Amino acid sequence: MRAWSWSKSHGGLAESLGRANAFGALRLMLAGAVLVSHLFPLGYGRRDPLWAASGRQTDLGRLAVTGFFVLSGFLITASGRRTRPLRFLRNRALRIAPGLLAAVLVTGFVIMPVLYWREHGSLGGFWEHPHGPLRYLLGASPADGSWDVSDVLVEGIERGTNHNANINGALWSLKYEALCYLLVALFAVAGVLRRAPAMLAVPAALLWFAESAGWLFGRSLGGGPFHLAVPVVGEVSLGLAVDLAYAFLLGAAAQVHQRRLPVHDGLAVVCVAALAASLRWGGLLPVGFPALTYLTVWLAVRLPGPFRRIGRRQDYSYGVYIYGFAVEQGLAVFGVPRAGLFCYLVSAAVTTAGLALLSWHVVEAPALRLRTGSTAGRKNRPPP
Repeated sequence: MRAWSWSKSHGGLAESLGRANAFGALRLMLAGAVLVSHLFPLGYGRRDPLWAASGRQTDLGRLAVTGFFVLSGFLITASGRRTRPLRFLRNRALRIAPGLLAAVLVTGFVIMPVLYWREHGSLGGFWEHPHGPLRYLLGASPADGSWDVSDVLVEGIERGTNHNANINGALWSLKYEALCYLLVALFAVAGVLRRAPAMLAVPAALLWFAESAGWLFGRSLGGGPFHLAVPVVGEVSLGLAVDLAYAFLLGAAAQVHQRRLPVHDGLAVVCVAALAASLRWGGLLPVGFPALTYLTVWLAVRLPGPFRRIGRRQDYSYGVYIYGFAVEQGLAVFGVPRAGLFCYLVSAAVTTAGLALLSWHVVEAPALRLRTGSTAGRKNRPPP
């Protein structure tokens, strides 16, 4: 086990980034940051403190999602480079879809009936409701903007226990993630990933120029009124799609240029300062995002040994992400936020961790074995 020590440089990223890395720990920490961020709007009706501190550029949850997209760009591009396009898309679907479907089923048919019973003392009217669980399962509620089930959360807002009518509001980012997967598949079909992977820096640079221009004209993270209807994934915000694709492509560029990317502690300090300055004085997109990208890959190498063991066999981060929002909404119905932020956080973390553990062992891991077989060496290895 390599001990933590401060030194100026550790060579290139490619030679430092082996099997023993901290990507699993980073995913889990980012999912935890999203969970913490959602405590404030769901339990208390306000954004987390970073929203005001950053001049309304971002909150902790949105910044964590950006980190997810940087990580995804790095890891998924590596997967796309070594996998044929159709197999790549199948693998991505097996990673995302089974857990997502299970989360929707658990939310609509287990969590929401319990909350409805809590509010009404019976399940009378729950299944027959116009916005009942079946409509939610089929996707009609998310499509028309009503993510509630049988008005459970609407009634919670009327009583003052809840501050938001979405039961799975965190799932918004998954369609943007899917679009980024399609982008990688297109790069693969075009031959870019195998023949000219260094060219991925070009769209990343173009988006950097676009984001810099947007900052000069005062556009904030995810800004812009334009929306597009995309087949399968539904309606997407054009501004948000550009911002997240930009973060994804920064990660992808870091992956294909990792032999030239130094692991340098001094550069990491500069990036911390740049990220903090962009949060304080503006420029998160053109300045903060590249700094966050470097810090992400630097931490993957430089975090101590115990962190590099997290997520090597089980990846609970996805389960934390897809269940955390619903758990926090449910706890709000029961009035847990009134006991204080700490009690609310501990209750949400413990409950979400339990659901994430079940999601991995019962749904996600068995689904992933379909893509590579069930050999012992691959059985417990979480994929990118």
